[in-house]
Amino acid sequence: MAVDNSRQTSAVADVSNRAPRLAATARQSLGNRAFFRQRDAAELGIHSRQLRRLVDAGSVEKVARGLYRLTDIEPTEHYTLGAVCARVPGGIVCLLSALSVHGLGTQLPWQEWIAIPHKARAPQLGELPVKIVRFSGASLHYGVVGATFEGVPTRITSPARTVVDCFRFRRLVGKDVALEALRDALRDHQATADEVWRAAEVCRAKSLVGPVLEALSA
Repeated sequence: MAVDNSRQTSAVADVSNRAPRLAATARQSLGNRAFFRQRDAAELGIHSRQLRRLVDAGSVEKVARGLYRLTDIEPTEHYTLGAVCARVPGGIVCLLSALSVHGLGTQLPWQEWIAIPHKARAPQLGELPVKIVRFSGASLHYGVVGATFEGVPTRITSPARTVVDCFRFRRLVGKDVALEALRDALRDHQATADEVWRAAEVCRAKSLVGPVLEALSA
């Protein structure tokens, strides 16, 4: 059977012409948000076949399963954290990742630490380096503030709350890390003793944090 080369050439040209328009639509809708999920693209009217065209054209990069990135946005130091937050939209940046963002302590985590509700289903993140912990009750809300990484809106624990969490999860992060975070937060005026105490009170960690605060203030 003879192949109609003119039709093939026309189809290729049609795809190449549509890719820039699709990319412009995605860029306009996403703003400065670098990472997005396939479902986010679908909500913008860009469906799976069109998304593949954008990847083929180099306008979009597939980062991980179900996760994409606009290639014309320059990556920042929070590249991986932005990717993780895009995949876990209801998560809370916490513990070592929050310490790093706030500039507390000397830890350089190789995983991104994200908290999810106690009974929530654990996300399947594949290639992304993530440590999942669980929050429940008041700890899901108290001392949790809005943040943005790589243009991805998310939430993060405040400095005072992060310090308290390090004591609560000391078996995971280490007691020395918690002590260092508390000293740095007080020294750098990122949190007051009263703010740390209030966070410990709400999160039921007074017995862990109280004696250390007293020793530091003595």
